[in-house]
Amino acid sequence: MWAKGLKNCMRIVIPPVFWLGVWQLAAMAVGRELLLPGPAAVARSLCALAATADFWLSAGSTLLRIFLGLVWGTAAGALLAVLTHFSPWASALLAPAVKVIRATPVVSFILLVYLWVARAAIPAVIAGLMVLPVIWGAMTAGLAAVDPQLLEMARAYRFSRLKTVGLIYLPSLKGHFTSGLLTAFGLAWKSGVAAEVICPPASAIGSRLQQARLALETADLFAWTLVIIALSLLLERLLRLLLERGDAR
Repeated sequence: MWAKGLKNCMRIVIPPVFWLGVWQLAAMAVGRELLLPGPAAVARSLCALAATADFWLSAGSTLLRIFLGLVWGTAAGALLAVLTHFSPWASALLAPAVKVIRATPVVSFILLVYLWVARAAIPAVIAGLMVLPVIWGAMTAGLAAVDPQLLEMARAYRFSRLKTVGLIYLPSLKGHFTSGLLTAFGLAWKSGVAAEVICPPASAIGSRLQQARLALETADLFAWTLVIIALSLLLERLLRLLLERGDAR
């Protein structure tokens, strides 16, 4: 038992220690903190940033924008999936538009949206646009996977629409929706931060990244990047736990 616990601990500890060592050796080989700061320099920068109110305000503002984008993109994608599945006319009119959104590079959307939307709202709009086609695709696949025999049974027993949705459609959609939402969250996070970098709002992680780049504060640039990675991994883990808990009920 003790040996197994030690082995599991080593599996957790060794990879980050190895890559920190690689990072430190690379920084020593470069020899210029402006080009590649070492782990210690980035840690000092991160601690200094975390001690300021602006750090927490920027992180909180970015989280709020990404959350809003995820919510509206998920709602719009689900609604469009229902419309395009049940209405041939809606499918003919709307499905091509969703596919165009999916194929358009995020940078193009950022620059176009910048012409029409207030700067502070751009990250939420972009995050939602990246989420929409993912949720639409997942929900469309889930609706197509509904067993026709179950639907026939529901009609034979004269199930109400609400009962048919609750007992037949939702169980079929659950797995597709969960997978799509996890994928959509990653896209929302990365595209939202990218929008903040290109069109920096007053308070945002992307704005701080841009400021660090312009000021040649490479350690701060690395520190903010670590914050982005850590928040992404943490939030994805929390989202996964919430979805798994919902499935267990």
